[in-house]
Amino acid sequence: MSPELISILVLVVVFVIATTRSVNMGALAFAAAFGVGGLVADLDADGIFAGFPGDLFVVLVGVTYLFAIARANGTTDWLVHAAVRLVRGRVALIPWVMFALTGALTAIGAVSPAAVAIVAPIALSFAARYGISPLLMGAMVVHGAQAGGFSPISIYGSIVNGIVERENLPGNEVVLFLSSLAANLVIAGVVFVVCGGLKLWAQGAVDERDGGAGDDGGSPAPAAGSRAAGAAPVPRRAAPRLAELRTDPTSATDTLSPESTDLTPSRTATLTSLLALVVAVLVFDLDAGLTAITLAVILSTLWPEDSRKAVGEIAWPTVLLICGVLTYVGVLDEMGTITWAGEGVGNIGVPLLAAVLLCYIGALVSAFASSVGIMGALIPLAVPFLERGEIGAIGMVAALAVSATVVDVSPFSTNGALVLAAAPDVDRERFFRQLMVYGGIVVAVVPAAAWLVMVVPGWG
Repeated sequence: MSPELISILVLVVVFVIATTRSVNMGALAFAAAFGVGGLVADLDADGIFAGFPGDLFVVLVGVTYLFAIARANGTTDWLVHAAVRLVRGRVALIPWVMFALTGALTAIGAVSPAAVAIVAPIALSFAARYGISPLLMGAMVVHGAQAGGFSPISIYGSIVNGIVERENLPGNEVVLFLSSLAANLVIAGVVFVVCGGLKLWAQGAVDERDGGAGDDGGSPAPAAGSRAAGAAPVPRRAAPRLAELRTDPTSATDTLSPESTDLTPSRTATLTSLLALVVAVLVFDLDAGLTAITLAVILSTLWPEDSRKAVGEIAWPTVLLICGVLTYVGVLDEMGTITWAGEGVGNIGVPLLAAVLLCYIGALVSAFASSVGIMGALIPLAVPFLERGEIGAIGMVAALAVSATVVDVSPFSTNGALVLAAAPDVDRERFFRQLMVYGGIVVAVVPAAAWLVMVVPGWG
């Protein structure tokens, strides 16, 4: 048995054990990286740790630390209230606002994880307060980021168009952008319907003056089937009045008190910090994680009483999970498993079959690793059969781009990990499983759909 095949089988075993025994998958993946890297690939400790995602570790810790402080001092409550007023109390519009916001950020040049890191904590806080499915809100944020991710001036778009030009392939920047936009818009629409979005419309509007009162003066009850993962089921009864919610600490639909709409000095400083994070990332291209940690430390120094428990609220189990899995994927990359799989597919004599298999490899690997990295590896692998003219290069590149990015909702990808870590007041183990199942469905369906729509007709 080849070392590459052994490494893939070990990854399958890690998934099975983590699923059946409720062991943290990250810890299992670290052990697997040590075993496979040392015994099969003959890597030393430096080789094994070469795949440790230090930048993602800092982003996860920094962003969740900063927003833990924002939750502690009531800044996220203030932002939720502002969002409700922005859409005139129509809660059902908020997921689409988040979709459009992240899409706009990536379209004008923000790196996708940076846009998600900025928007996801606010979006998931809103979801927790109004009983919106965290899966719905998280998916809308991630798919929004990917919808704008291939504009001609975006990071992803610039990289992929550069690869196409370098490989002397026909390209079309507009087709690439619109393909990703359309694919993510359709997926977002399906998720919105499946995860209870239509029931949010049926709720009507909430009263923006108190952030929670519905058309009848009560707070909006979470839509059936769309409550936060791990939360207690909400009884089917009339929505509780604002006075009830303020005195009932167990209410699943807590509302904003009048004090939460006031801008205290600590909230003003926190809002300024969040704005500084956006400017630092989008304008000055600074690292989102390091910037977030620095801002969190400044806030902690000025208002220690608000941030005393913030460090404990960093999603440490999620950090272990993601860093462990990505370290093992790094071992796979070091020992050539990913290249081995891609070259095996590229040598298939049937171009259309090779094309769909490359789309699936792109989706599978990207669910655990860098989307741009896998596109940079797979597009050159597709060059030999694209040069024969039997498959349109424009459609193939678009299909690979869509397949390798829509799966970023997986909890093992950077964007999915940020969504998982940003969700407050949920059973994260359950939310992780929801994201994993959803990511699996996307991996199974989207590459075939992209191949059928973009490759088979022979675009380009």
